[in-house]
Amino acid sequence: MVGHGIFHITCIRVFPRENGGRLYRRHKRRREKQGERKGAERREKEQGFAVSEGKRFDLTSAASGMEDVKPSIASLADDRGAMEARFADLLKSKLTLDESIVRQAIVLFKESKHILLANMSAIGSGSPEEIERFWSAFVLYSVTKLSKGRFKQDKDANCITLCQILRIFKLNVVDFFKEMPQFCLKAGHILSGLYGLDWEKRLEVKELQANIVHLCLLSRYYKRAYQELFMQTDSNNGHDSAISAGSKGCISDYHQFGWLLFLALRMHAFGHFKDLVTCTNGLVSILAILILHVPIHARMFRIQDSPIFAKKSDKGVNLLASLCDKYDASEDELRRILEMTNNLIVDILKKKPCAASDVKSECLAYIDTAGLTYFDELLGEKSLQSNILIFEKNYNDAILKGELDERMFVNDEDSLIGSGSLSGGVINMCGTKRKYDIFASPAKSITGPMSPPCSPGSPLNRSLIGCSKLAPVTPVSSAMTMAKWLRNIISPLPSKPSAELLHFLSTCDKDLTSDITQRASIILGAIFPCSSFGDRCTSGGMQSAAQMDSLWAEQRKLEALKLYYRVLEAMCRAESHILHGSNLTSLLSNERFHRCMLACSAELVLTAHKTVSLMFPAVLEKTGITAFDLSKVIESFVRHEESLPRELKRHLNSLEERLLESMAWEKGSTMYNSLVVARPSLSPEINRLGLLAEPMPSLDTIAENCNVSAGGFQLPFQKCEHAIDQNRDPRSPKKACNEYRNVLIERNFLASPSKDRSFNSPKSKAPPLQSSFASPTRPSPTGGGETCAEAGINIFFSKITKLAAIRIKSLSERLQLSQQISEHVYFLIQQILAHRTVLFFNRHIDQLILCCFYGVAKIFQLSLTFKEIIYNYRKQPQCKPQVFRSVFIHWPSTSRSGKTGQEHVDIITFYNEVFVPSVKPLLVELGSTGVSSRSKKSTEEKISSDSQIPGSPMLSSFPHLPDMSPKKVSAVHNVYVSPLRSSKIDALLSPSSKSYYACVGESTHAFQSPSKDLSAINNRLNCGRKVNGRLNFDVVSDFVVARSLQNGGPVSPGTAAPAPVVNIAVKAEQPDS
Repeated sequence: MVGHGIFHITCIRVFPRENGGRLYRRHKRRREKQGERKGAERREKEQGFAVSEGKRFDLTSAASGMEDVKPSIASLADDRGAMEARFADLLKSKLTLDESIVRQAIVLFKESKHILLANMSAIGSGSPEEIERFWSAFVLYSVTKLSKGRFKQDKDANCITLCQILRIFKLNVVDFFKEMPQFCLKAGHILSGLYGLDWEKRLEVKELQANIVHLCLLSRYYKRAYQELFMQTDSNNGHDSAISAGSKGCISDYHQFGWLLFLALRMHAFGHFKDLVTCTNGLVSILAILILHVPIHARMFRIQDSPIFAKKSDKGVNLLASLCDKYDASEDELRRILEMTNNLIVDILKKKPCAASDVKSECLAYIDTAGLTYFDELLGEKSLQSNILIFEKNYNDAILKGELDERMFVNDEDSLIGSGSLSGGVINMCGTKRKYDIFASPAKSITGPMSPPCSPGSPLNRSLIGCSKLAPVTPVSSAMTMAKWLRNIISPLPSKPSAELLHFLSTCDKDLTSDITQRASIILGAIFPCSSFGDRCTSGGMQSAAQMDSLWAEQRKLEALKLYYRVLEAMCRAESHILHGSNLTSLLSNERFHRCMLACSAELVLTAHKTVSLMFPAVLEKTGITAFDLSKVIESFVRHEESLPRELKRHLNSLEERLLESMAWEKGSTMYNSLVVARPSLSPEINRLGLLAEPMPSLDTIAENCNVSAGGFQLPFQKCEHAIDQNRDPRSPKKACNEYRNVLIERNFLASPSKDRSFNSPKSKAPPLQSSFASPTRPSPTGGGETCAEAGINIFFSKITKLAAIRIKSLSERLQLSQQISEHVYFLIQQILAHRTVLFFNRHIDQLILCCFYGVAKIFQLSLTFKEIIYNYRKQPQCKPQVFRSVFIHWPSTSRSGKTGQEHVDIITFYNEVFVPSVKPLLVELGSTGVSSRSKKSTEEKISSDSQIPGSPMLSSFPHLPDMSPKKVSAVHNVYVSPLRSSKIDALLSPSSKSYYACVGESTHAFQSPSKDLSAINNRLNCGRKVNGRLNFDVVSDFVVARSLQNGGPVSPGTAAPAPVVNIAVKAEQPDS
């Protein structure tokens, strides 16, 4: 067509004559489907469910501060190889690497470039150039760690450390490890193809991240201990120019020498297991050497009258005993590590040792020198600098490719370490002091090892451990306290079953003593292998790292074994009370139960020592159980071991949360094997996704894989016997869901009486323990016609809803939503769990909670965006960026997007493509009827045909969740308010004691506003003695309060009782600046 001299060309699709009709019809149907899909999307947007394209946003900007959308990636997508060229040029110009490393790095960069371009919004928070730097650092680090010959490199081979990689790409440690999981998730299949299926284990990202956290804690611990003992002096001006303790970057040569000696100890002597407790004992040994050799003019103490050295004898101060008393270390362990440290000095510095008792030095005055070693001129002015240089060279020669340069932690390199938290969301803090705090924990109340006491120890723990002194609560001191619990409570126990436990084992249908002991030998031998984890070995007379590994593993194995026997005996005692008999064959013959108990015992021992190499879920992999299995014994384990320290109880609680929120929903969880029995309608989807667990590996398989001999790995009390009979090897749960082939005694199982107080707490309604591990198809002892699978799934789902309620309430408070909205969200998540259970499969519970918040907000027309939801969710303690950046999707064949297969997408895509189509009927019903007027009958009618679980229990209302966590009520002052616990209300507000307490919100005078009482309360508090420091509101335990009330007794109306004097411990905190 011609008009005004301009040609208007209309493009017309032409089909070949021979098959034009068929192609035209196919093209027409495709256009019709596209129109239908766009129409459905338009209707959903009109109804207010979906996130429109115009409202899509960058998830990273929402997480980092609700900033503008990230720049377009078109410039990177159209660079025509410029990214690869820049990466290759940087490797060749700024680094001196082997050709093989450079070639592998370029190949990996090219192979993964399309993933980078497709996931720009999931990495970093800055410009495309910053994202490119992140990806380049990930690629180079991966190649460096995964390339062959890492452990057998010759001295002349080019070596690059993680610190060098970070400096080249201008990144810091915190940001690197915060974004590294995204690279591993997205590029995992490429790494598997290039480096094998075990690439993740060899990459050691989690271990290195935990190691960095420990080093931050240890460096701070060492720094503050050093500052209490010695002066910080300027090495350039000598010892006469003392500088302030807090000056950045100014550390004495003695300080640096001690840290380098500690790193040499870690590198050569501690071997594979560099746990926090062992490293802390190593630092204490370093302090002992410094005390013996640092000139007395650099000391901050007088050893003859210092309270630090309280352990004395007629010959003088017992140095090691005093240090152990102060730092909760083991004297035997300290002596052993001190000997290793002395051997290091001999082999590396070539110093000649001599007995300290034969030396006359002013540094040894007033010290009992028996058994101590002294080195002449170790820290003398002439030899100090040369010794430091020797240690520096030794460290450079020993460090492996890709390893972290641990010397940076003593030099306060803020720019390289960065600010933020490696355990969760970003905390916008800066400064050296804050940096170490946030590495350790998001909490602000962390104090150092030399801080004044902050709270009295638990009366129970104090009596058990035999420690009456008050210790500061820090991650390091907490680990030392847990290790002390193992040393004082668990280690003295016998390494074989007690007489009472032997009675329970022998009264079964078959004597199970041999089975129990040999199983424990195999499983614990697999968790704590005694073989070497590398071929690095010390030279000369030093103890090798392999020997250290073997000794460490043997000690931890025995601790876990003794704890296992102790708790197993308590459980058998409680179960026998429930069953009114001592025949516990159904429980004690259950293979999975014992593996869970052994895994839980080993996990507590590993946690008490804060290990890096065997972090959870390593115990699950070693024992062949799943997270769902372990969740069945956690509550019972805590209930039957009353001496557990508070930190270990908290650890088990956090583990249970991890199991509930995601791990139990992962592929291969035994939860799905119970679910196909309890909810047969879910079986097709479970089979389609391949979620069922594989059979539990036999003990022979575990022993073979871990090089553990069932007969050769004998404990002192065992006789040499043949391997365990594997007749109880479980069948595949995919066929009959009959995971246990143990002989279960019907009369014992079904004759369970009502619950026993000693076994079930008032808050728990769990059935007898053995029913949790029985065959899923067996009738439940609780009655009601349920199977054990149904009873177990109901208990599991009730825990899920409770956890969801806690997180919904917490996020609602951050979003400042009303209670009614929180109830709507809670009801919706219950509906999804009951009727759309498949949405939980292979996903995180928080992903569905976030979608529920937005869906409810759209239904009730709230001005709440997904951007605000994610921004506030990022502040939650359990938040991880992967939750909203990477959501699993298995596209069905009927997907309206046309995609197929499995994929990880952002939460917006998941919400629009999966969540809304599935939950749309529930959202419509929620908006039309509301929660208050809904009944179970109407719900079932609305859901009708597509309901997946028609026999679901009735949905519960929003539970009452008292907030026990202290809340900061002042942005300037450290003032925290915590709700009064229900267990204290009756006692505190009784007529005899009510006048002693003032409750915020309750006026002391009739018809008077409570706010007017604040001045009166302040006057009452300030009229007495002045207290320097900030009050810690949770320092008074329940035990102390109850005892004070009992001793006070009732007060008669006619008599005046003197006001009780309560000595409240005051925690002094370090200044913020």
